[in-house]
Amino acid sequence: MNEGETDHASHAHHEAAADPEVTPLDFWEARYSGEERVWSGKVNVSLVDAVADLTPGRSVDLGCGEGADVLWLAERGWQASGLDISPTAINRARQEADARGLGPEQASFVVTDLATWQPEATYDLVGASFLHSPAPLAREQILRRAAAAVRPGGHLLVISHAAPADPNDVAHPHADLHHSPENEYRELKLDETEWTLALAGRRNRMGRKPTGEPIEVEDLIVLARRR
Repeated sequence: MNEGETDHASHAHHEAAADPEVTPLDFWEARYSGEERVWSGKVNVSLVDAVADLTPGRSVDLGCGEGADVLWLAERGWQASGLDISPTAINRARQEADARGLGPEQASFVVTDLATWQPEATYDLVGASFLHSPAPLAREQILRRAAAAVRPGGHLLVISHAAPADPNDVAHPHADLHHSPENEYRELKLDETEWTLALAGRRNRMGRKPTGEPIEVEDLIVLARRR
C-alpha cells in the first residue's frame, strides 16, 4: 500500500476494481501481479521529512508494498523490516534488497495479513504509510496494535491521504480520510500519559491519476513519541 512521491495518487483506480466479495489478499495480490511494478520504487518523501532526525534503530513498515521505504531506512542504518499481505509485493521487495546488497539483517520482508498480525517484537519506529484500502481493512485496530509495538522512546509514524476539500473529488474515496493531522492523531486514541505528539503536519506532493495526468495531493503526517 506504500506509495512514493511520483506514484499513482488516485485510488479511484482501485475502487473501480473492488468487489465486496473479494478478500484483501485476493484484491492486493491481483493488484500487484497485474503489473510489472505498481509504485515508483522511490522512498516516500513525507517519511523522509518525518524520520530524518531520528536515531536509527529497529523499524517495521506496515503495508510495505514493494519495499521502497524499508530499503531507504536500511540504507541509512536502520534494522528495517516490512510486512505486506501480497506475496508478489514481498518478492519484489526481497529482490530489490538483494540487488542493493542488503542482507536480511538489514532489510527483511514478511508476507502478513495485518488484520491478524500480532507484533512479536518491539520497535524504535513503527510506520504505516497510506494504510487505506478498498478491500476490508480494520485500520483502527491495526494502528492500535502498531502503537503497542513501539518501545519507550520510540515513534509511531502514520502517513495518510488527506480528505479532499471537494467531497465530490473521487481521488481518494475512503471513509477513513481526515481533513487534518490533528484529527488523525485523535483517532489513534493514544494514552496521553504515555505518548507525546512530536509532529502533526501536511505535505503536498505531485502524483498521477490513473489516466497519467499529474495531480497535486496532500499527505497528513503524524509522528507520536512513546515516553
